[in-house]
Amino acid sequence: MIIWIASYPKSGNTYVRSFLSSYYFSKKGKFEFDLLLNIKQFPALSYSNIKSYTFLDAANNWINNQKKFFKKDQYYFLKTHNSLEEYFGNKFTTSSETAGAIYIIRDPRNVITSMCNHYSLDLETAFNKMIDSKSSLSFKTADGDYSNFTFLGTWSDHYKSWKNNVNFKTLFIKYEDLQDNAYNEFTKIINFIEELKGTNNKINEKKLINSINSTSFSNLKNKEKLYGFGEKAISKKGEEINFFNLGFKNKWEKILPKEVSDKIKDKFLDELREFKYE
Repeated sequence: MIIWIASYPKSGNTYVRSFLSSYYFSKKGKFEFDLLLNIKQFPALSYSNIKSYTFLDAANNWINNQKKFFKKDQYYFLKTHNSLEEYFGNKFTTSSETAGAIYIIRDPRNVITSMCNHYSLDLETAFNKMIDSKSSLSFKTADGDYSNFTFLGTWSDHYKSWKNNVNFKTLFIKYEDLQDNAYNEFTKIINFIEELKGTNNKINEKKLINSINSTSFSNLKNKEKLYGFGEKAISKKGEEINFFNLGFKNKWEKILPKEVSDKIKDKFLDELREFKYE
């Protein structure tokens, strides 16, 4: 059964994934990048043995691939940026494949600046992507395979699709709370996972603290600087873009033009108020 680590892109998914890989897949809670191989992304080419030559083909295979690659009697962490909205009648997952999910939400005014850096976008293009109901992440391989197609939709609909889901339990985490109250938030995450698995194992306090410390944003950034990181992006000019850029120092109030922040506020005001961003 799958436990999803879900979010809209650039919302802290890799940060949470790093913590979980450190806590669950290391002996003492000491993080190394290769631990992330225990929590891979889905959809992905590696989790499909049938080529998809259109987005619709890929969506048709989402659940079939989950059934093929992930056993019912084991638990798997998977990262995803996929919406739970149906894509032309195709569900992303169901309770038959999924035990539960952790959803990370981040102030969209910080999401947009992080997206611009990672995907080499200008602010207007990034904003239009966040309000586009047909938005996706995808690339076509040399032989035309779209098996990694990820459907996003709008920033708001993405979050609501996971919020309104009643088929399995979902824990919602604010990215900002991981800075302000890391111990309690990560404790909450582990307890939720243990509940999903039906194990309710007592938290290893020492390992928890080690995992928090070894996956602090500054440590992740330093590791990337020293050793590189395979998930970093490449700009349109062919230049490497650091994956770990500003993290919690990404403050929209200081770097986002007012006209852009006002547009995001107008578009997503209800959600901003719901999460006390406004």
